[in-house]
Amino acid sequence: MLFKDIRDYQILYLSLFLVLGIGTRDWTLKPSMILVVIATSLATQWFLTFATDTEHEHKTNIRSPLITSLGISLLLRADYPTTMIFAAAMAIASKFVFKFGDKHFFNPANFGIISALVLTPDAWVSPGQWGEDWWYGMLFIGTGGMILHRIGRWDTTAAFLGFYALLEAVRNFWLSWTWDVYWHRLMSGSLLLFALFMVTDPRSIPNSRIGRVIWAACIALVTFILRNNFYLPTAVFWALFAIAPLTVLFDILWKASRFKWSKSVNSYLTFDL
Repeated sequence: MLFKDIRDYQILYLSLFLVLGIGTRDWTLKPSMILVVIATSLATQWFLTFATDTEHEHKTNIRSPLITSLGISLLLRADYPTTMIFAAAMAIASKFVFKFGDKHFFNPANFGIISALVLTPDAWVSPGQWGEDWWYGMLFIGTGGMILHRIGRWDTTAAFLGFYALLEAVRNFWLSWTWDVYWHRLMSGSLLLFALFMVTDPRSIPNSRIGRVIWAACIALVTFILRNNFYLPTAVFWALFAIAPLTVLFDILWKASRFKWSKSVNSYLTFDL
């Protein structure tokens, strides 16, 4: 039934974000590109599920690839549809290839975006596409907060944003800048979208709470270094890609049960961006 799974709400919110971005921001995103990404994600998910299903059950949940395709559409831009097809295919394939046990450790959308940035000539990400309007931030916090409350992963977002904000505050104080510069750097729609909807994917992040907190703090530190020392505007995406394999190590160091899907509306549910 629709909206019995928390991922249905995320699909709704990400779809609304796409409509909002296209309607209120100067995006160079064509609807045909979105359809290409969605079709590729669903087809790749079905094919790889069929190819790797040794029990011949062939059960494919369309929610996961649909969320991945919406995440890619929100963040990645390209001149040619073939680049978006490549990004979507790589995103879904990463779940089947880069696994430790039965758990994938790369965020699919993040893997697809980085793959396109590295291996294609026309892909780019625009972290400033949302600007710094406060109401975008409130919208992301409100919708993301509802989902995080249901899945119980506030600790990851809090650790990432808290540690990153602390590092930026120390830098701002050290350079004797005014605090409006500090808030300007934090009130980024893309940063909040990343913190609330990407870095919190419970199917690929560490299982234990202490592992998630340390993992998120590491991402914040790498983001801070890449952004301020190497002036990389897409620092958060590269940081997540670089730190993702540590999930395996943290799951070994701190044992905890893996997040599982649930059919109950009163149970914690999850999403897979």
